[in-house]
Amino acid sequence: MGRRKPKARSDFVLFDVFYQDGTQSSNRKVPAEALAGPDGDDAAGEILEAQDRQIAERSGKSRSRIDLFKRASLR
Repeated sequence: MGRRKPKARSDFVLFDVFYQDGTQSSNRKVPAEALAGPDGDDAAGEILEAQDRQIAERSGKSRSRIDLFKRASLR
């Protein structure tokens, strides 16, 4: 009898992010533990904004402000 493969751990939640300029970023990762608090998915907004700041610092290109974010649908 063979060994079973370990099940995938869900250490993060994927979000689709929509910006004020009409652009979209899909499957952005947010740690699942950050969403476990009383704010729930609202905490993801702060994390996504922090990620955008880090990306802007590295690339030298700033992003538009986040208009909306929602959990990505699993297809």
